[in-house]
Amino acid sequence: MTASGSAPVPDSHQLAPTPASRALSFDRAATQYAAARPGYPPALFDAVEELAGRPLRGARTVDVGAGTGISTRLLHDRGALVVAVEPGPGMVAELHRALPYVPVVRGDGNRLPLATASTDLITYAQSWHWTDRSRATAEALRVLRPGGALALWWNVSDHSVPWIAEQDARLRRFFGADESAHGSPVRNRDLPTDLDFRHRTVPWTRRVSLDTHLANLASHSAFLVLGEEGTHRFLTEERDRLAELFPDGTVEESYVVDLSVGLRPAPVRG
Repeated sequence: MTASGSAPVPDSHQLAPTPASRALSFDRAATQYAAARPGYPPALFDAVEELAGRPLRGARTVDVGAGTGISTRLLHDRGALVVAVEPGPGMVAELHRALPYVPVVRGDGNRLPLATASTDLITYAQSWHWTDRSRATAEALRVLRPGGALALWWNVSDHSVPWIAEQDARLRRFFGADESAHGSPVRNRDLPTDLDFRHRTVPWTRRVSLDTHLANLASHSAFLVLGEEGTHRFLTEERDRLAELFPDGTVEESYVVDLSVGLRPAPVRG
């Protein structure tokens, strides 16, 4: 098996991972996830404030699928009164270590452990696609205050950059046409129709070591459910390719954050 050839042969116990098992696969890689995954640029949070029509400072905010707290920290730093919601015990432990001052509750977007009409802003950073859309939408509408906002965003690798497009092609040949580990832009059909959505894209870059770049790839669910052998084979070949492209060992990753903010209408007063 090669990265450019046939699809990998998964471990026998991972032949058909379910969406639930994929969603929870991050839990056993929490430390790697925290160390290697990209954050988000300040311009993203400027855009959230603009589209939501209110500042983050002082906003009662729920970060759902918070993982190790990458977005939670940035929301807190902007002054949001943030509570993290996360189902995985490994991710929760990592989040507690990194952000001991942030409240964390175990749960997910399909059944938010929060009071009705208690929240100004609900955020999903890289996590809305793991929900049952109808249940998560109903829960968001229940928990949001009138005039509140639901913000969904994804870091998507910028395929206008040639080396990233070439890596994406290798990933798709390896996993199949629908699998990349580069992230996917939100599709309108995945958004709740009950909210008035506004959209924005935010380009940004980060410079990381080749090791961090590969660890970031390996932290995606497609690799986590694949197993160590197939992951090692792909990443070894990828390291050789990228070492030629980036001889100083530093990779510039380019992203476009795909942001959608939906507003819950405030009641009309007569």
